[in-house]
Amino acid sequence: MYYEIAADFTGKLQDYTPSAAVTDRSAWENLLPEWRKESVHLGEFFLKYTYPSLSAIDYMDFTRTGNRIRYEDKFFARRQALSALVLAECAEDKQRFLDDIVNGIFAICEESGWQLPAHNSYIRDTPQLPLPDVARPVLDLFSCETGAVLATACYLLRDRLDAFSPSVVRRIHHELNHRIFRPYLDEHFWWMGDGIQPMNNWTIWCTQNILLSVFMTDTDQRLRKQVLLNACQSVDYFLNEYGSDGCCDEGAQYYRHAGLCLFHVTELLNAVTDQAFISLYKEPKIQNIASYILHVHVAGKYYINFADCSPIAGRAGTREFLFAERTHNTNMMRFAAEDFIAGGKDTLLLSSENNLFYRLLNGFTARRIIKYASIHKENILYPDLFYQSVGLFIARDDTLCLAVKAGDNADSHNHNDTGSFTVYKNGSPLLIDVGVENYTQKTFSQKRYEIWTMQSAYHNLPTVNGIMQSDGDSYRATNVSFHMSDTLCEISMDIAHAYSGESGLSSYRRTATLHKKSKIVIRDCFAFVKDTASDGQKNTVVLSLMSYETPVIQTTAQALLLQLGELGTLAITNASLLAIERIPITDSRLKLAWDHDLYRILVNADQQEIEIQIY
Repeated sequence: MYYEIAADFTGKLQDYTPSAAVTDRSAWENLLPEWRKESVHLGEFFLKYTYPSLSAIDYMDFTRTGNRIRYEDKFFARRQALSALVLAECAEDKQRFLDDIVNGIFAICEESGWQLPAHNSYIRDTPQLPLPDVARPVLDLFSCETGAVLATACYLLRDRLDAFSPSVVRRIHHELNHRIFRPYLDEHFWWMGDGIQPMNNWTIWCTQNILLSVFMTDTDQRLRKQVLLNACQSVDYFLNEYGSDGCCDEGAQYYRHAGLCLFHVTELLNAVTDQAFISLYKEPKIQNIASYILHVHVAGKYYINFADCSPIAGRAGTREFLFAERTHNTNMMRFAAEDFIAGGKDTLLLSSENNLFYRLLNGFTARRIIKYASIHKENILYPDLFYQSVGLFIARDDTLCLAVKAGDNADSHNHNDTGSFTVYKNGSPLLIDVGVENYTQKTFSQKRYEIWTMQSAYHNLPTVNGIMQSDGDSYRATNVSFHMSDTLCEISMDIAHAYSGESGLSSYRRTATLHKKSKIVIRDCFAFVKDTASDGQKNTVVLSLMSYETPVIQTTAQALLLQLGELGTLAITNASLLAIERIPITDSRLKLAWDHDLYRILVNADQQEIEIQIY
């Protein structure tokens, strides 16, 4: 789709100019006053800033200990500081921030490698090298993004930097050529695609930033044409991973690095080719990719989450608004504008964002978003739907939101969670998907499923004869059916095939039903190949239920009643309570999602049918 258009294009490839440079003072002075004021204040925080030192031993921390955070915190702090200083200088234009900007540019240019230690390899899924090879740069997510940061800074401040010293821009161009352009054209990294290997957010995220680096700096037509063709081939490989419904199997957080990067790639390609790619916004798959983020939004800060995705996926804002505008989705435009305003100063400034380009877009779009929100007060509509390509079922009424995963255990960033469900009530989490802890070396190793958050026993799923679900595309839901109406939404599936043969299951049918304006019912019916487990003991099914609210037992003769805080109630029949475990939340990444400890409720199936009513 993209490659065909690129191959047919014979015109001159233009510069990409997404905003005014610093020299266009009328454009900068016409920006939202609050954004300009706060941008200057943030830049002032970094005056006389000491860019963190990045040593060889820091870099080796990952291969020595598996820790990613200690190096990455300092790596990203450099880029966040530089981005803040560049925007402050553009907003003010008094040369107050130039010394610190140049210090930042040179600090980044002098790094031995722009790739993260966790990504320092040349072949997919091979061990990382302990130190970067300066003669052979690796193109990973953040080397490509670093190139885009420097290219954007150069585009905005070219005249001011040349007046400071012509060496600054020359140094940026030298590093971009050595670390970005040449490796991109001379090497093949897995994320570029080959039509065989599966792609993920890396493909489009890296491609976006390569294109920004090339088309926001002084590059010749030959280079631009080569990059255009390679990039469009990668985009097509990326799109091949998506079903026609546009569902992102990596979740809402990764949509920001997948669907939204696809949008910016398309915008840039349109701009440099005189709108040769504009018709692609009419493609149903592109429109569906755009609207995904609205469909998985629950309320406020919460999103439906599975796999490595957090329930706190970040506020929507400028990029979602612009993608919705391009695809003529006014419902999503209202959602993005409302969320942008609700996010306050954090969403306005994006002060923790590494990518200068995104922060720049905010400045040049904020006034328009706020105006749009003031005019369009209509309610945001959230449809019930089933994403067939991934097996994601979503149904809701005015009070309850039910999401069920009916796919397989081979998603990108997979957890073993086939058949698991989440429930929100009044916009708050009731039965949850925990998410993932800070990434370490173990997270993406063969020991991944030793981590508790990846295991089915820590999702809303059964453990059968002591056996949890297994990973891989053969471990999946089968015989999936669903029904949706104004009064009832239901999905049913057999999840026995998500477990190995050791479980002894012959079938395990899970049916999840939202009775609108009433309750949610989960019904599990299961059968075994024989009456006893492999050890000769009675077959056992222990159901895990993950709760954010504190469970309080209120057992009756008819059912096991559990009150979850003041939010909701579970009534479980044909089961007995085994334990309620408190799970302390100590990991810093999980703390961003959960303000307090979590609970795992373990119930034993007393019969071969369990019913849970949630209300």
